[in-house]
Amino acid sequence: QVQLVESGGGLVQAGGSLRLSCVVSGRTFSGWVMGWFRQAPGKEREFVAAVSWSDGIKYYADSVKGRFTISRNNAKNTVWLQMNSLKPEDTAVYYCGATRLRSDFAATYDYWGQGTQVTVSS
Repeated sequence: QVQLVESGGGLVQAGGSLRLSCVVSGRTFSGWVMGWFRQAPGKEREFVAAVSWSDGIKYYADSVKGRFTISRNNAKNTVWLQMNSLKPEDTAVYYCGATRLRSDFAATYDYWGQGTQVTVSS
C-alpha cells in the first residue's frame, strides 16, 4: 500500500520558519516527481514546489522562490520543504504528492498524503 505521510506543520509567526517532511513507502518512486502543494480554505490546491526523485531537478512557484527550498533523500524515502520568511498568506494545508510527469498541475498527481496544517500569524 502506497503511503505519503507529511509532518512538521504548526503555528508560527510571520518571518519564522518551518520544515515539512514527507515520508513515502509502499513502492519505488524512482523516475517520479515529488511535489508540495497547499490549499487554503475556499481555494483550489496550489502548486508550491517539486523535485525529481532521480536527478534532483527542482522547480518552484513564483510566490515561494527565494523563501522555500525543496530537497529529497532517496535512501530515507523522504522529501522536505524548508519554509523561511513565512507570511500570513502562506497559511494553508500542505500536501505532498507524487506524479510520473514533470508537472505543477495537481490533477496529474497520482498519490497524495493526508496534509499538514501550516498557520502563519501576523
